[in-house]
Amino acid sequence: MGLAGLARAVVRSAAELLRALPPPLTVFLWSRLLIWVTALYAWVWFVPRAPNPPDAVDLGYATQIWARADAGWFISIAEHGYQRNGGEVFYPLYPLGVGLLGRVFGGYYVTAGIVISLVCCAGAFLLLYRLALPRLGADGARRALLYLAVFPMSLFLQAVYSESLYLVLCLGAFALAERRNWLAAGIVTGLAMLTRFAGFALLPPILLLAWRAPNRKQALLSMLAAPALAGLYPLWLELKLHAIFAAFSNEAGWGRHLSHAGPFGGLWHGFKAAWTGVVQIATDDPRMQAGAHNLEYLAFFIVFLWLGVEAWRRFGAPYGLFVLGSLTIALSAPTVGYPLLSMPRFCLPLFPAFLALAAIANTERRNQAILVGSSVFLGVAVVGWSVGQWVS
Repeated sequence: MGLAGLARAVVRSAAELLRALPPPLTVFLWSRLLIWVTALYAWVWFVPRAPNPPDAVDLGYATQIWARADAGWFISIAEHGYQRNGGEVFYPLYPLGVGLLGRVFGGYYVTAGIVISLVCCAGAFLLLYRLALPRLGADGARRALLYLAVFPMSLFLQAVYSESLYLVLCLGAFALAERRNWLAAGIVTGLAMLTRFAGFALLPPILLLAWRAPNRKQALLSMLAAPALAGLYPLWLELKLHAIFAAFSNEAGWGRHLSHAGPFGGLWHGFKAAWTGVVQIATDDPRMQAGAHNLEYLAFFIVFLWLGVEAWRRFGAPYGLFVLGSLTIALSAPTVGYPLLSMPRFCLPLFPAFLALAAIANTERRNQAILVGSSVFLGVAVVGWSVGQWVS
């Protein structure tokens, strides 16, 4: 068999394997592989200045490409623990996992972070499909998977970031609550709260589901596991660093501050920054890149606000409450200069929005428009990430 024949046989075998897999794993495999190949190709094509990640030897640039920006903090915490350097704002569950697996791998912490993210991503795709099937049918559930897979920020689902872990925990909490496994739902909710500060937005919708349960008292008592687990982190910070509020107060060092007007303060500043961005772009201001970012952040917020309302209307209050509560937390702590900084990435784990989008896109024209538009922006984000530009 020649080289061409061997290549055809490999492609044919791969296609047969994909067809044999459940739809969530099929979407997971081709989407993660396509994003990875695109990122590497962009790096080879544009030849950026080599980055200096904390774990530069790991397994070469094929893995180092996923250790950008905040990934350095996660790896540093995984390797050395928390220090008095502001890293306390990165919650402990993900770097703890990276640290444990990295030691098993012999110090390859970047690789460990990627493995954890990919495993959690696969689990999230399976859970999303399972939650979507009874609500949207097989076609709708597949659309929801595709919209998540090609969402412009879905590249973070394989990066050394906590997004995949947080997403799978949020999906798991809802799935367990709907099965009325309240103690497990409480534990998973608590683990989500140990993964990101935004995990506190998961508690009200799960409590609402518990309140509606036939065994209300038992369900609510079981949910006490969530705040009990979440409280371990500030307790540990007090024991280790004598700084029980460091996970919250150190946000100031990152330019974030709690708005006195709550979410309305962040929203007001977000609109102001976006309007300034319009002016900067229209007048060819040297700062128009910052203006474009602020416009992007506001646009993502508006879209997900709408999808959160749609999720509430179509799937019930707990689903909408999770989306809207998460957006409220993000609005309540704006950043200086970029009030809605990282809003696109914060929207990535808001899975009810993708369910709502799949329900809305019930025609082929809508479906194609969403897939094409989202894929284009995903490609731009992957290339930007690969060459070292700020993404989200």
